[in-house]
Amino acid sequence: MHIRRALLLFAIVLGMAALVASFSRPPEKRTATEQSEEPGPPTAAPAPVDNPPRPISFDATSRDRRRLAEGRAATVEIAVEEPGTVEVPDLGLTASADEHTPARFEVFPTRAGAYAILFRPADGDQSKPAGTMVVTAEG
Repeated sequence: MHIRRALLLFAIVLGMAALVASFSRPPEKRTATEQSEEPGPPTAAPAPVDNPPRPISFDATSRDRRRLAEGRAATVEIAVEEPGTVEVPDLGLTASADEHTPARFEVFPTRAGAYAILFRPADGDQSKPAGTMVVTAEG
């Protein structure tokens, strides 16, 4: 008895779905007035990105200094020669890295200043300087 009821309910739902689908038309076959009457926010096409910004790269062995503009988002990558952890303590950032995969941070610095980058090898307990991010005020 329960199977009959379940099959009947399934048939009703399937029939309703077919009925609704028969009344609706795909967007490409609608007329201009039908398309303009659709509710919803207006959409704008995204601006094409010809050259996405390149990451700011550091090499942990050379203790580089790189400049970033205050108030602008940036991607920072730190390449290392052995597995370990990369930190930017003043920004509260930590990431793992190895010789094949650099540490990667998405940053949005809001204060000018110099931010030390530290690297701690996986088999060590001492952090070593790995570079400095220098955030400069715009203007």
